Amino acid sequence: MLTKILKAAGLIVIGMLVLSSGAFAHGVDENTKQFLVSNQGVSIIPFLYIGAKHMVTGYDHLLFLVGVIFFLFRSRDVLIYVSFFTLGHSLTLMFGVLNDIAINAYLIDAIIGFSVVYKGFDNLGGFKRIFGVQPNTKAAVLIFGLFHGFGLAAKLQEFDFPKEGLLENLIAFNVGVELGQVIALSLILIAMSYWRKHPKFLGSSVVANSLLMSGGMMLMVYQMTGYILV
Repeated sequence: MLTKILKAAGLIVIGMLVLSSGAFAHGVDENTKQFLVSNQGVSIIPFLYIGAKHMVTGYDHLLFLVGVIFFLFRSRDVLIYVSFFTLGHSLTLMFGVLNDIAINAYLIDAIIGFSVVYKGFDNLGGFKRIFGVQPNTKAAVLIFGLFHGFGLAAKLQEFDFPKEGLLENLIAFNVGVELGQVIALSLILIAMSYWRKHPKFLGSSVVANSLLMSGGMMLMVYQMTGYILV
């Protein structure tokens, strides 16, 4: 039964990557693009919705967060690590857009893919076994959070939308991202709480984190291919 669940999880990861890459241009659908280009002035509620939607459908961010919380069994630890991630991506999202710092979306998304590979490798104990060291996990989450924020900023900067009310709309977008993150993480934690009760959880975690690494690697290859061809 557990093997079937893990196989299904692998297919879901692959499906998320394939379908999402085809349905979205760097994670932004056509309706959202039209709104961003045509919007005038402060639009708090729409930007809240866009931010939440982006996080809930952002498979790259979610895969990384799954890796981050995979072996966190206490609510306090989950809160601490997610706060580091939130601080990182909030800083670079605001800083990148307000200062018009342009980073190639394909390159930054490839780094985000690498963050998923990194976390899966870390969860498997790869650093200790191969290199004999254990990097600071909180620092890694914060640093990768900074890159995830630049990824969000790069997506918004693709559109020449009006600057009137930019700060207010950007804050609303960021709050929406956090709301979407809370919703997604709540569902993930509920599912994982049931999984962790299974006696073979620790054994199956090797397969799960290997799938996580595979998903991140696929994302890296896809984005680097886009960077080379576009």
